[in-house]
Amino acid sequence: GQKLSLDELSKRAGVSKSMLSQIERNTTNPTVAVLWRLSNALGVSITDFLAGGRAERVVPSISVVAAHETPSLINPDGKSELRILGPIELAGKFEWYELVIQPGGGLVSDAHEQGAREHLSVLSGSVVVRAGAEEKKLRQGETARYAVDVAHAISNPGKSVATMLLVVAHPD
Repeated sequence: GQKLSLDELSKRAGVSKSMLSQIERNTTNPTVAVLWRLSNALGVSITDFLAGGRAERVVPSISVVAAHETPSLINPDGKSELRILGPIELAGKFEWYELVIQPGGGLVSDAHEQGAREHLSVLSGSVVVRAGAEEKKLRQGETARYAVDVAHAISNPGKSVATMLLVVAHPD
């Protein structure tokens, strides 16, 4: 580990020495902001920090992923963005995304595995969905469900941005 004096850690984290010694003696319950400053100063993730020491650590019943921590895939042309909303551990079963396509943009995909389906709900704007040889126009509020074991595409021929919720369901 790092050999930091209380003084150095206090300066590096912007947390007072008295607060640090109270935490050390376990006489105070530090706020998340204080923990975040300390974990940053020590170069450890706040989750490692919280996991250390107390085995009976309470797992929060609601965990929140900040907007800036939500991973996203942006098309090379910059005209479509898939924000990955589903957790990684469900990726083999269900994936869900916020899909935003700029006017004139699109998302073109190769066939997924046999039996895979997509459920596309248009939240704003309108798009054209193509699966294999079939094509359908979708307006705001509409949902299309279609097999994706064929080449498929979602495009925005309109003049306004289209925002969608895209769910990919993989077969068992």
